[in-house]
Amino acid sequence: MPQPYFRFKQFTVYHDRCAMKVSTDACLFGAWCAEALRADPPANLLDIGAGTGLLSLMIAQQCPTRIEAVEIDSEAAAQAARNVAAAPFDGITIREGDVLELPLGQYACIVSNPPFYENEISTQDPARQVAHHSGGLRWPALFSFLKRHLTGGGNAFLLLPYKRRADLLKLATGNGLHLQALATVHPTPGHAPARLLVRLGLDASTLREEVIHIKVGEYYSERFTELLKPYYLYL
Repeated sequence: MPQPYFRFKQFTVYHDRCAMKVSTDACLFGAWCAEALRADPPANLLDIGAGTGLLSLMIAQQCPTRIEAVEIDSEAAAQAARNVAAAPFDGITIREGDVLELPLGQYACIVSNPPFYENEISTQDPARQVAHHSGGLRWPALFSFLKRHLTGGGNAFLLLPYKRRADLLKLATGNGLHLQALATVHPTPGHAPARLLVRLGLDASTLREEVIHIKVGEYYSERFTELLKPYYLYL
């Protein structure tokens, strides 16, 4: 039986009550966000679709800031709140609800691991369907939300499937958002790209691109290890 939790160096994430479990992709994304933010932590941050609270916790470990994490599923929100309460970080608030309906303000940073599989066959589990398919917050609404709720000079970080790159570029351009950083993630050097780690902003800047391989041979790559060493127990 799978473990109901994932233990990191400074905190533990229980995920047995959440539709989407802790994953390698999400951990890489959280570490990538934290690395980008730690030199100049944002005044406040919104985590859309918080799930277990993983992204908020990973960012809080390296970036002292006020984090508001919103999760639409009641069981996931409750588990995220317990994970946050048990962690040694201050400043994270979990809110249950729909980001499109809650009274939310402006944020210097917004992070999200949004639903992946729009227009594909959905799972029979309603909670997992909302977490992994675009039946809840659809991409056009998400990008419009980013445009409205980012402060001037603010940034948004997204974890997206590589095959949706054209949609990313179209929606970003249509909402006045500029691509500032892009990491293309491959499982190994011999595999096709699977994910995109994206940083967007209202301000144009020189695009920074990189390729990240999760593993090279049997071992984590040098870049993956660099990013995850503050978190993974055995790195």
